[in-house]
Amino acid sequence: MHEVTPPPTSHNAVVAFFDVDNTLMRGASAFYLGKEAWRRGIVGWRDIARFAWHQFRFVSVGENHKHMASARERALEIVGGHSVHTLIELAEIIYERDILPNLWPETVDLTKEHLARGHEVWLITATPQFVAQVIAERLGLTGALGTRVHAEDGLLTGELDGHVLHGPEKATVATELAERVGADLADCWAYSDSSNDIPLLSAVGNRVAVNADARLAHHAQKMGWQIMPLSRAGLKEARRRVKRQAKNVRKNSR
Repeated sequence: MHEVTPPPTSHNAVVAFFDVDNTLMRGASAFYLGKEAWRRGIVGWRDIARFAWHQFRFVSVGENHKHMASARERALEIVGGHSVHTLIELAEIIYERDILPNLWPETVDLTKEHLARGHEVWLITATPQFVAQVIAERLGLTGALGTRVHAEDGLLTGELDGHVLHGPEKATVATELAERVGADLADCWAYSDSSNDIPLLSAVGNRVAVNADARLAHHAQKMGWQIMPLSRAGLKEARRRVKRQAKNVRKNSR
């Protein structure tokens, strides 16, 4: 189970969950972590070539579970034996140099729209927790739920602390968080690009397929879910839906 420390419970809380890779940002954040590790001599050129190939496929055709699992397994091996402090430092470096320039402005604007409506905004991602937390802090979001790596005496062991936050596991963790903050999942939101997040999207009342892969786009169309192209028109429509739903929640709470 993923340990979270949410804000105090509030009446009629609403949570908006945002995936990270290819939803909040272009590409895979783990790639940039691997690239920085290569710069520091932590990994060799074979590893960086491997990460680059996964990044190319991810940006070009979307998430492939087998390929991403392989990349994550190697990433876990890489961080083993290094201090938590070192990895947080790496995360801060790659945020400024690599992640920030690759953020989708449209999706970031939506996180701000939710915050302005009094909603909690949580990143929910298979990305390592220490990376996801830095992104959330820099963007002023409520918090982050990511894959946790076990640490002993300040050193990462290279083993998972729980499960990779992926697929059905995201829906489980989102449900746990909603219960902790007193939110009704029917009022909550989820944004993702990947068909692997269908369980998460299905768990909430307001689901948005952002920059969707082919399978998710087909499923979203079939289910009548909102499909958000990363464009000005898509952002305007998404904002209108957030505003309408916020009004409905306030109305129903009276």
